[in-house]
Amino acid sequence: MEYRNSVEFEVSGDYGLFADPVTRVGGEKFTYQIPTYEALKGIMQSVYWKPTLIWIIDAVRIMDPIQTETKGMRPIRYQDNKNDLSYYTYLKGCRYQARAHFIWNMNRPGLKKDRNENKHHNIAKRMIQRGGRRDIFLGTRECQGYVQPCVFGEGKGFYDNVPELDFGMMYHGITYADEAYSEETKGKMSVRLWRAVMKKGVIYFLPPWECIHRPIREMHMKEFDVACGNIMIADEEEVMR
Repeated sequence: MEYRNSVEFEVSGDYGLFADPVTRVGGEKFTYQIPTYEALKGIMQSVYWKPTLIWIIDAVRIMDPIQTETKGMRPIRYQDNKNDLSYYTYLKGCRYQARAHFIWNMNRPGLKKDRNENKHHNIAKRMIQRGGRRDIFLGTRECQGYVQPCVFGEGKGFYDNVPELDFGMMYHGITYADEAYSEETKGKMSVRLWRAVMKKGVIYFLPPWECIHRPIREMHMKEFDVACGNIMIADEEEVMR
């Protein structure tokens, strides 16, 4: 489904690491076969972010074959700050098309005056053309990525003729207090899970409120005062000029 404020982009990079946060603590890191919703949302936030809105990732198209490569790494150990030896398994040769749209963050009524859909949509499209406002990463800091505009569905994808591929239950993302969508998620940090299925190279994501979610801990929402909000609105109007 396409929305009036939808944006489409292609992201690519030599390597990607989309791992479940639970498996990252032990030192060894092993990537999922496909990018997670949270990683794609992070990419879109690096392209253009404002607390007035929340990015929703609608779909991702896997363009190139899924390949992995394992590397020996020497991370710092938590207990004594000394080097350790670990093996990280990365995705190799990553290229994806993605479609996203934004909704207003109703948890921030103080920024109501900044809810100008046309303004934010146009700025987001320009930021995609320029490669984003901040550095783009494919899952982790060492996996540099690059963003450019595209038409979702155009071009030949490696899995276009594969009817269906089920990746099972996966980590979807984390819902923070400032993006709570229900009474159960308000004032909490919650983790979301879902079942990922690729059909002819395309994965259609469930929105956060339709996923399985589990509260992790209590969390306070960061507040923006009126003065701060006015500064952000002024900044946007300057960008429009």
